Amino acid sequence: MPADVTESKEPSVLLQEFKDRYSNIQKETQQLQGKIRENESTALKLLGAIETLEYLNPPVAEEPVTEPTE
Repeated sequence: MPADVTESKEPSVLLQEFKDRYSNIQKETQQLQGKIRENESTALKLLGAIETLEYLNPPVAEEPVTEPTE
């Protein structure tokens, strides 16, 4: 910001706005961190379910095709 630009708001108003923004960002960050933890937990559960299903129902391996011998 150039040095010749002056702020049109009172310092007390600016201070309160900055504090409010800071508080809102902190709240949003906490919410996002909670959502990340929730997603990680769900992902681990899904991975466990996938591994269990793959263990109980292994993919059918195709038998190798052999050429008839004469």
